[in-house]
Amino acid sequence: MPPRAIWKGAISFGLVTIPIRLHSAVEEKSFKFNQLHEKDSGRIKYKRVCSVDGEEVPYDEIVRGYEYDKGSYVVLTDEELDRGLGNTRSIDVQKFVPAEQIDPTLFNKSYYLAPDGPVAIKAYKLLSKALADDSRVAIAKVAFRDKEHLATVRVKDGVFVLETMYWPDEVREAAFEELDENVEVREQELAMARSLIENMTGDWKPDEFHDSYREKVESLVETKVEGREITVVEEPEGGKVLDLIEALKASVEASAKDGGGEKRKAEASG
Repeated sequence: MPPRAIWKGAISFGLVTIPIRLHSAVEEKSFKFNQLHEKDSGRIKYKRVCSVDGEEVPYDEIVRGYEYDKGSYVVLTDEELDRGLGNTRSIDVQKFVPAEQIDPTLFNKSYYLAPDGPVAIKAYKLLSKALADDSRVAIAKVAFRDKEHLATVRVKDGVFVLETMYWPDEVREAAFEELDENVEVREQELAMARSLIENMTGDWKPDEFHDSYREKVESLVETKVEGREITVVEEPEGGKVLDLIEALKASVEASAKDGGGEKRKAEASG
């Protein structure tokens, strides 16, 4: 069963409007620690305290304010925002672009879009099939969670996926002075680097990857709960520092022994 919808609105393709529900597409899994008082293991709590009267403030008395001058705020309610911004419940498709033209650095969060009600199903399926048969994605604008987002809409397994994006002016320029240095790359080094990449090339199989760090932390916690002592993990001894060509050569040999080059082997056997 999908998680509870976090937003409802509509996708607008030209004059076509499809009511949809927005669901989070991911569930981040990380091992979380609580902050405790070392002296008595009491849980550390954070209170919402008013800077004027020093009193703790319940959630239902908290409003949003914008500081337009030092210490001066204007308060805007949800109703005022909706009234002043107009239609904020629409995923407004602007254009379609080839998917490969979008820099992955721009992507932020992923959401599933589900048809909201029986009347939306046919249009949803029609447009999702049309988009799935193409290599393009829709570029859209959508406003939720107190800001407008640039987003892409694509299709995965018959379901619309909306991915919010950073605005282009929010992405920092990758400017590093070290890269301006003129370095000679020898053909032998380049050939070995390419050989290493080839040996390590294979198909994307998500099940091959898992969070080993989280598993180790969970194991440490279980060890501690059971009252057993945590043993020191022996780190492998560091080898001698190799120059670039020796390191590449050793890496190529190791990757070949480890069964690398899945794609090349499959092609050869086929």
